[in-house]
Amino acid sequence: MFTVGGFTLLSRITGFARDIMLAAILGAGPVADAFFVALRLPNHFRAIFAEGAFNAAFIPAYARIRTQDGPDPAKLFADRVFTMMVAVQLVLLAVALAFTPDVISLLAPGFRDDPGRFALATELTRITFPYLLLVSLVTLYGGILNSIHHFATPAAAPILLNLSMMATLALAAFFPTAGHAAAWGVFIAGILELLLVMGDAGRAQVLARFKWPRLDQDVRKFFRALGPATVGSAGVQLAMFADTIIASFLAAGAISALYYADRINQLPIGVIGIAIGTVLLPEMSRRLAAGDEPGARNAQNRAIELTLLLTIPCLVAFLLIPDLIMRALFLRGKFTADDALAAGATLAAYAIGLIPYVLIRSMTAPFFARGDTATPVKASLIAVAINILIKIALMGPLAQVGLAIATAIGAWVNLGLVTWFASRAGIAVMDARLKRSILLLSAIGCVFGITLFLSQRAVVALYRDLPSFRDEAALATLATIGGIVYGALVLLLLGRHWFGAFRGEKQVPAVSTKSD
Repeated sequence: MFTVGGFTLLSRITGFARDIMLAAILGAGPVADAFFVALRLPNHFRAIFAEGAFNAAFIPAYARIRTQDGPDPAKLFADRVFTMMVAVQLVLLAVALAFTPDVISLLAPGFRDDPGRFALATELTRITFPYLLLVSLVTLYGGILNSIHHFATPAAAPILLNLSMMATLALAAFFPTAGHAAAWGVFIAGILELLLVMGDAGRAQVLARFKWPRLDQDVRKFFRALGPATVGSAGVQLAMFADTIIASFLAAGAISALYYADRINQLPIGVIGIAIGTVLLPEMSRRLAAGDEPGARNAQNRAIELTLLLTIPCLVAFLLIPDLIMRALFLRGKFTADDALAAGATLAAYAIGLIPYVLIRSMTAPFFARGDTATPVKASLIAVAINILIKIALMGPLAQVGLAIATAIGAWVNLGLVTWFASRAGIAVMDARLKRSILLLSAIGCVFGITLFLSQRAVVALYRDLPSFRDEAALATLATIGGIVYGALVLLLLGRHWFGAFRGEKQVPAVSTKSD
């Protein structure tokens, strides 16, 4: 878990460096909007066909076959799925490249009123879209490696995207625009990521190869799980498509504000929620395949605890100091104070839904681990419908901030429904320790928020006369103060024995209300 989190954190740090370069070189204008649309297209489809649906269906199936039947049947299953995935992705790529202008018209219809931005988005999309094929294969190999406890390489692969884009952005003068430089960085990254995971899979002797597809029992069961998972992932991505579609009608810079705010919001989602969910799903799948129901439930409870522990400080900071965060990270080059203000307001809106964003992977894991991909889909589609309706209602008065608020509300609806379905199915997750931890962590978060609120004005004033790096210094100081306060409160109210469960101890004492 911590290996995945560590590499994911490194990925997000390099991602920040990449986004700082993007903000300085592209700013938040028309070229930036065109590139972010071109980047979103393969990412939307990746989330539908690869990381979303595929992982939900493939990892439990592969873990079950390997646990019950052995590595050779699991290898054969992976080979057949690999062959079919390549075939489907090649067809999708061919269609997307042939009809790119139509796809852009569908995704960003507001661009039609700006021929220059439309043409640039079309050109950049043709460069970035092959990334979908490459990253889909990365996802397959990542699922195989995660199932055999090789977490490091799949977690490290996204770092190459950031490094590749930074390298091409540094050479932007040699490209027609900085958007072209960034787009080629995306394409190159896909090749590098695939080579990385293929190397690890080869060393582990689980490298998937082309095998004539055969619809045996395992493959048919995989597709039965994949269908609902694809529908669910498509529903979530439909809501994100709606963001891009609606934002294309707003003033120039709205899409960019959404992008930069989402990048910050994705830090806890990626480092915490996705990282923990990545480890939890194969762990629960293995335990359930072995008949260890109590062990599976305990793993989920501890995953939720750890998720909340790490997320609460981010939630409080995003709500209380979003403008300072945006200024400190991006206020340079073509990224202006007004851009920071717009992105900060959007970040605060996204933060309303941060808790369900990070918890949803852990909450859906018991369904996916049991081969039930349909139930989470029901929750997701209802949440998406509500999300889109709220977007339409709020786009006028609140612009891109309204889109972010709608996304947050949809996330809470999704989490609430998944929790309800789990309770009805008898796989509710809350044990006594988790309930108590939630109460104590909520109290710690409140005290942390009060500390941050009271300190903010004094810290900003302290660095007001600095000739440069005022916002950076203020943010670093607040992070230090907040970290000390939060860490002290956690140790005081939870006690160090509370962390024993995350080190794999068999017996964990009850939650303490005082320091040890």
